[in-house]
Amino acid sequence: MAAIAAGAAGPAQAQTERIKNPVAEFGGIDKITGNTTVFDVYMDETVQFGSLQITPRVCYSSPETEEPKTDAFVEVNEITLDRDIRKIFSGWMFAESPGLNAIEHAVYDVWLKACKQSSDVPPPETD
Repeated sequence: MAAIAAGAAGPAQAQTERIKNPVAEFGGIDKITGNTTVFDVYMDETVQFGSLQITPRVCYSSPETEEPKTDAFVEVNEITLDRDIRKIFSGWMFAESPGLNAIEHAVYDVWLKACKQSSDVPPPETD
């Protein structure tokens, strides 16, 4: 019996060029107050949402001619009551499947909504 090599699935399939975006758009909810918000974050910028610090590292989207696929690598830290910083998430978020993100927090939910080429929010100042 012949073994099939991992990843070998017949004719080669064309890989679509992913678009690298400078801005990630997130949605967030405060589960205590019920307030929801949408906010933009530039790559490698850290923004605070409640006690969470959110830092996207890369944000990819598919071309408009392709099926939507939007994902971002994101790091999320929590500032504890003792002022310690604790990493609670480091991984990929998928806009088309917001339930797959692994941020488990008692008060806040954060999810990726989109990757964008521009924002109304000015970019962070660089040194």
